Amino acid sequence: MRGKIIAGNWKMNKDVFGGAMLVRELVDSLATEPGVQAVLCPPFPVLAAAAQLLENTGIFLGAQNMHFENDGAYTGEVSGSMLVAVGCTHVILGHSERRQYFGETETTVNRRVRKALEVGLTPIICIGETLDERDRGITESIVERQLLGAFSEVSPDDAARCIVAYEPVWAIGTGRNATPGQAQDVHAFLRSVLSRVYGHETAAGIILQYGGSMKPDNAFELLSQPDVDGGLIGGASLTASSFIAIVDAARRSLIR
Repeated sequence: MRGKIIAGNWKMNKDVFGGAMLVRELVDSLATEPGVQAVLCPPFPVLAAAAQLLENTGIFLGAQNMHFENDGAYTGEVSGSMLVAVGCTHVILGHSERRQYFGETETTVNRRVRKALEVGLTPIICIGETLDERDRGITESIVERQLLGAFSEVSPDDAARCIVAYEPVWAIGTGRNATPGQAQDVHAFLRSVLSRVYGHETAAGIILQYGGSMKPDNAFELLSQPDVDGGLIGGASLTASSFIAIVDAARRSLIR
């Protein structure tokens, strides 16, 4: 059984003080239970404070991006080893906003994935199609290309350590979301691609999250789909009550 992983992507929200307040609310309310993991991914300036507050809580800490080099003249960038040193266990890579606004490509995402694995981080690899691509009926070819690009030269053992987050671009921050059936169809397709590359056993163990306007009122139905193993949560992760409700939905989906 894969269990569920709920990760909160705060994006460029919350300063150190607001972030610490939110972490404290979550620590006070999120009981750790077998089968469900929570990961908080605040902005870089909040990571150190969050790491201290999350110590020994069972809640994991992630970053929203990293560079693919260990160090060097890369002004404004942060390396994977720096994230590990501050207390991160996870890192989001290839988010559609990074692809759209900062020129990320399959090649650069893949380099980041391999570096994250090298330094011991769990990559949360984001893939997803635009509305135009869905309307043209090419969703599967788009997400397959992104998936295979991200996993290029990644061994089966390392692939088993990765998380894939399917985030339809048309459902990120728009209030729209894929139906549970649409999400399941894409997740099942992604697992079939991973099975073709790595074999059934490895593919069956890889966590596939859904992102794209997952909220308390739709989380249970989405998380109850057989190939939806968690969520990468945007706006709803900025309010403790909403994030806690989604984690609770994940718990309930496991005992359905």
